[in-house]
Amino acid sequence: MNIRWEGVMPAVTTKFTKLDTLDLQMFEKNLKAQMDAGVHGIILGGTLGEASTLEEDEKVQLIKTTVNLVSQKIPVIVNIAEQSTKGALKAAERAEKYGAQGLMMLPPMRYKANAHETVVYFSEVAKHSKLPIMVYNNPVDYGIEVTLDMFEELLSFSTIQAVKESTRDITNITRIRNRFGDRLKILCGVDTLALESLLAGADGWVAGLVCAFPRETVAIYELAKAGKIQEALAIYRWFMPLLELDINPQLVQNIKMAEVATGLGTEHVRPPRLPLQGAERKRVKDIIDRSITNRPMLPSYKK
Repeated sequence: MNIRWEGVMPAVTTKFTKLDTLDLQMFEKNLKAQMDAGVHGIILGGTLGEASTLEEDEKVQLIKTTVNLVSQKIPVIVNIAEQSTKGALKAAERAEKYGAQGLMMLPPMRYKANAHETVVYFSEVAKHSKLPIMVYNNPVDYGIEVTLDMFEELLSFSTIQAVKESTRDITNITRIRNRFGDRLKILCGVDTLALESLLAGADGWVAGLVCAFPRETVAIYELAKAGKIQEALAIYRWFMPLLELDINPQLVQNIKMAEVATGLGTEHVRPPRLPLQGAERKRVKDIIDRSITNRPMLPSYKK
């Protein structure tokens, strides 16, 4: 499958039971809701989420379950966030072996690689894997920026095709487009900048709150791309208090609370994460409750 690198691609949460095992039944329910809403791809193992807590066999199980359920209708993309080049190569090999169609890839974790080391790291995976790659550029959370000059080198590999743009600098979309045209596809990686990014020319949106609100998320994308800006803006303004729950250290707990409210998940997280408590729990619950109460009627948005 060739990946078009456009549209809404949920970075899906990992579902757990109260016994801290994978909850594949709820995971499949959520995936089906995403597909019914019209998402354009599924991303497994988001790094700010719980992927770093998963055992290798659990990652394999999630890939196999997703690939089987999606059944070639949309691409399955596996995130790579490893400490070593050896680990990244192994993760890419595992993703390909079990049927994933693409990779989303961060620079090396923990060690703050310089520009040359970062380029070589990405290049080694591009050399050894057939899967297309979306570079995850998030210097705010991970401390390493993949600059345009670095992309100039990386784009010598045909499999490096897209960027998850999370610099928080909207003008970077225009810089990328001016320099590389359509050679490098751009997907917004920050929920609270999604509509602005789409209007600036981004091709898609790697989303978080989509896990609880898939139809609203896809509607914003489709309406914006169809030029129905006021309709998209009305939904986006309603959505913003929820989207702000994604730019928070407890984003996983926040999103899982929202999933409970829409019947698409549970609050079970893997320690050291714990469900929200006290005043913060009340604050988040109030935001979710108000949003559910005022949930908008959506216009027809599917193509």
